[in-house]
Amino acid sequence: MVPLSFAGHNFLADPQGAMFWPAEKALLVADLHLEKASWFARVGQFLPPYDSQQTLAALTELVDRTAPERLYCLGDSFHDRFGCDRLPDAARAMLLALTGRLDWVWILGNHDPGFADHCGGRLVEEAHVRGLTLRHEADPRDPTPEISGHYHPKLRLQLRGKHVSRRCYVASEAKLILPAFGSLTGGLDAHHPEIRSKVGGQAAALVPVADRLLRFPIAA
Repeated sequence: MVPLSFAGHNFLADPQGAMFWPAEKALLVADLHLEKASWFARVGQFLPPYDSQQTLAALTELVDRTAPERLYCLGDSFHDRFGCDRLPDAARAMLLALTGRLDWVWILGNHDPGFADHCGGRLVEEAHVRGLTLRHEADPRDPTPEISGHYHPKLRLQLRGKHVSRRCYVASEAKLILPAFGSLTGGLDAHHPEIRSKVGGQAAALVPVADRLLRFPIAA
């Protein structure tokens, strides 16, 4: 994890898309989209049914490594409101182990409003912590410094004739959008007009690598 500063607060950003907040002993993740594969299977599109296990295994490893006391899921934690009901036994056990050891906060997203069984933890529309608003989708009308998800930003580049795509954070002075943490999630180009319209100002795509944070300006 590498240092990332936003709105006067210091974080540690992980290339997988999670962000650790040392001052709050909190971990922030967005867009897990658990049970996305089983949702597609119900409509006749069959995908390998291991997305939830892979996502929760990666999250468990990160929790073990950072030792947070609280975890914020910034919405779309399940692919639909009944996703928790479809969790395989192994994935359910992993999730219950996590929600049982942490102060777990589910922030509702557009995919999972009012999901029936939240597998532990507590549900909120948004959270307000140390002057920051944590919500699912960025609100350009709100001047409060804000951390959100929803767009699954990715930085796409062409290097030496090859197309390269990496999960990235998108940041401006008052907005920070996290990449999707889920193992079965696509991504929207960080330069897309929809993202630019939400972050405003001088924005940049931030890509954590082994020992530093790479910054790529996003044109207005």
